[in-house]
Order: sequence, then structure tokens, then C-alpha cells
Amino acid sequence: MKRIMGIDYGDARTGIAISDLLCSIVGSTCVVPSRNTDKAVADILRLVKDNQVGTIVVGLPRNMNGTEGPRAELCRAFAQRLQEETGLDVVLWDERRTTVEAHNILSQHNYHGKKRKDTVDAVAASLILEGYLNSRK
Repeated sequence: MKRIMGIDYGDARTGIAISDLLCSIVGSTCVVPSRNTDKAVADILRLVKDNQVGTIVVGLPRNMNGTEGPRAELCRAFAQRLQEETGLDVVLWDERRTTVEAHNILSQHNYHGKKRKDTVDAVAASLILEGYLNSRK
């Protein structure tokens, strides 16, 4: 069985969440630097291989009214590149409010400052993956 990877693509950092083997819950998370897109893609390719990922879910940022802006275009291009580089199915997933929810979760657990900055993208990726996994049930 292949795992599913959720991605919250960002300018500076990209959050990664990987499902358990049963693809029922989030199993692990991490953050990769993404200022250098080639390096970020290489890091993700390594994680795909090391974790036996079969599907990638990339968060697609939409405005609250459902329209898409420049950030959505960047995410679509990133998803396309991942599909070309991995040969895997890459699904775009509406990520509205995931970063806000991630900040709320971290606030509830007293994560502030640098600790929060280093964690928020991984939590957002977990929320993206969790939403996708729940939609499959």
C-alpha cells in the first residue's frame, strides 16, 4: 500500500505531511526550505521515495469567494512540476483557512515566536492531508 503526502507550498518553507500505511491518518510531518524551488522539489522527491508515497495532495489557496489569485497559479505550477518529476497522481486540494486554523492550533498549545514559525507549515500540511483523507471515507 502506498502512502499519501499532503503539501502546503510556501515561498520560504513548505510543509509536508505523510499518511500512515493505511492512509487513514497523518503519520508524520516535516518542513523543507522552498526559497530554492529545485532544492525543494529534490527534497520532496527524496521523501516520496523514502516513504513509499503513491499520491500527492497539494494545497490550492483560494480566496474566500472561491476565486484564485497569483498564489494559486504558483501552486498549480508547483503541482504540475511534482507530477512530471514523480509520475504520481497529484491532486489539488482547496486549502482555504488551513493556515489560520494552523495558527489557532499552535496558539492553543502555546507555540509562539520561532517555534511557531518552524511548525505552522507542517500543521497546515497536516490539515490539507486530513481533509483529503476524510473526503475518501
